[in-house]
Amino acid sequence: MARLYSGAERRFAPWKNGGGETAEILCHPEGAGFDDFDWRISTAKVGQSGPFSIFPGIDRVLTVIEGGAMRLRFEDGQIIDCAPDGVPHAFSGEMPCVAELLNEALLDLNLMVRAPLKGAVYQSGEEVADEGLVAAYLFALEDHCALGLKRHDLQELPLGKTTVPVGALVLAVRRQA
Repeated sequence: MARLYSGAERRFAPWKNGGGETAEILCHPEGAGFDDFDWRISTAKVGQSGPFSIFPGIDRVLTVIEGGAMRLRFEDGQIIDCAPDGVPHAFSGEMPCVAELLNEALLDLNLMVRAPLKGAVYQSGEEVADEGLVAAYLFALEDHCALGLKRHDLQELPLGKTTVPVGALVLAVRRQA
């Protein structure tokens, strides 16, 4: 049976840099810290503008899942606008970044993956190929009675090709080609 990580059971703790709160959903390998995980999935409450923690060697995918919008400003001049529309945004965790809230506080979903692995987040209707797939998880953006999931539950998926259902995201971890 696929492992379920209940959204209702999450507990929030201060960010690595103290500027917000995060709730770790899972970390692989289990029990790994910030310096030695292969991949990590979490949600974060962003209530004020400020810097993001720096994670050398980590690729990040951030998806705003509720609340307001924010603008990410990177040291190299890159700007990413993140709206609460379920659209994933990929960026390097080692590039200094400042988040600017554009209105109300928000909740985001984070996938952080250490090289040589690569992470991606897929939206409703997208197909997730099985090539190089190491792990895949379904995140419920809303209650899914047919799947037995509640809003913000995360469920491990069997490895293989899949199509993302409406009202959900799929987080995938792959070996780089």
